[in-house]
Amino acid sequence: MTALTWLTDPFTYEFMQRSLLVTVVASIVCALLSCWLVLIGWSLLGDAVSHAVLPGVVLSYIVGIPFAAGALVFGFGAVALIGAVRDTTRLKEDAVIGVVFTTLFAVGLVLVSVTPSHIDLSHILFGNLLGVTDADIWQVVVLGALTTAVLVVKRRDLTLLAFDPVHAHAIGLSPRRLRALLLAALAITVVVALQAVGVILVVAMVITPGATAFLLTDRISRMLVIAPAVAALCAVAGMYASYYLDASSAGMIVLMQGLAFGVAFAATWRSRRVRA
Repeated sequence: MTALTWLTDPFTYEFMQRSLLVTVVASIVCALLSCWLVLIGWSLLGDAVSHAVLPGVVLSYIVGIPFAAGALVFGFGAVALIGAVRDTTRLKEDAVIGVVFTTLFAVGLVLVSVTPSHIDLSHILFGNLLGVTDADIWQVVVLGALTTAVLVVKRRDLTLLAFDPVHAHAIGLSPRRLRALLLAALAITVVVALQAVGVILVVAMVITPGATAFLLTDRISRMLVIAPAVAALCAVAGMYASYYLDASSAGMIVLMQGLAFGVAFAATWRSRRVRA
């Protein structure tokens, strides 16, 4: 097998072309958002939302409507519930997040268990990249483009929120509205990524690229370039690896992101030792 054949052979199949498109779009959107989640310290919140949408996905399958509708409802609902409990009790945010997302995730598992004939649990939990339809592609592309556009347009305001919310308020910005905007973007991004990697692994896609970029640079403008580039490269590498190793596509994509983080960590650790 020649090098050219090795590169082109996987994508002679239409299902691989569809999978690659969905994966790259989802990876880029998640990577952009992950930069602010890492800077603000909302990584655990990304985990919470990704798990809390499971009941909405299951109910959507049962009713026969696009799963994005149910996932968005439960994503926004989880964010609102976390905020309400946090603001009305003495509990710290991490405890509230843990209670809410585990409870909603359990609700989803119960719904799956009582309707086993209607739902393929593995597709919900781990994604179904190789079975994406035209409707899935349009859903991912439209929601991904919308979220990316909002994040790019509001990038300066969101960056100021991450580093100095007091100054943001002083110049007329509303930190509460910016946080709400970021949380809404998180809920939509989780829905976009669900088709690619499912509920379980989506948390890696909204944390790892930003964490990797954070190790490599101390400027947000560079993070917003590095994170999507790394995520897209890992998406392509993961698809190739899953094809030739006959392994889980979602698992390989997330594994590639983990390896990229490991390389970045090793490189920066070595440079810190040299400077020391």
